[in-house]
Amino acid sequence: MRNYFIFDEEDSRNYGVYISGQAVFDAPARRGEQIQIPGRNGSLHLDEGCFEDLKLKYPAFIVRGFDDNMQRLRNMLLSKNGYCKLYDSYNPDEYRLARYSSGMEVKPTSTLKEGRFDIVFDCHPQRFLATGETKRTFTESGTITNPTLFEARPLIRVYGTGVLGIGSQSVTINTANVYTDIDSEIQDAFKGTVSCNNYIELSGNKFPVLHPGDNGITLGAGITKVEITPRWWRL
Repeated sequence: MRNYFIFDEEDSRNYGVYISGQAVFDAPARRGEQIQIPGRNGSLHLDEGCFEDLKLKYPAFIVRGFDDNMQRLRNMLLSKNGYCKLYDSYNPDEYRLARYSSGMEVKPTSTLKEGRFDIVFDCHPQRFLATGETKRTFTESGTITNPTLFEARPLIRVYGTGVLGIGSQSVTINTANVYTDIDSEIQDAFKGTVSCNNYIELSGNKFPVLHPGDNGITLGAGITKVEITPRWWRL
């Protein structure tokens, strides 16, 4: 089987491009600071509780129509702005958030019919599970289970007003909007393009997360429905 990637819904096979995946199993480094203390053996590590970005390099090759496909591939990659979803056939049930910003050094054959090169993406550290994109709907209290070892930062749509409980955290909605979106990843509350941050109260002043294992979802009086896109991830 020849392996491939899909970047922002663009399949590399449509450009005659296939990859090998020596780097697809790499893991990011934890972010923190090492402090040397005079007179103390070793060092003190201050862990920031997060991870560094990483570079994902695919050794790639084109097996047909080299000149045309190479031009089309370059134009496609360089036309993308910001971070996009990146899937590959090594881990088809996961995706990364990646951007392409580097150049490309190409080694064509003497006949210019084939060529080899590296494609390097700048990636956020998480491998997001495709299952985490499936929306869970609650019309009454229940439980959502995080299958990973890492806290997920969900997108939550709350219908109505009142108190929503998520595990040990709570969100109080004080707006007449039909619904309010709460995005724990970007730490923002909104409805469409309108900010709703002034109309919510967060317990501990923190946006809710989904801890590993079971998380209780409690719909208080006035909350008629909750939709949660959990965004499970692992490394």
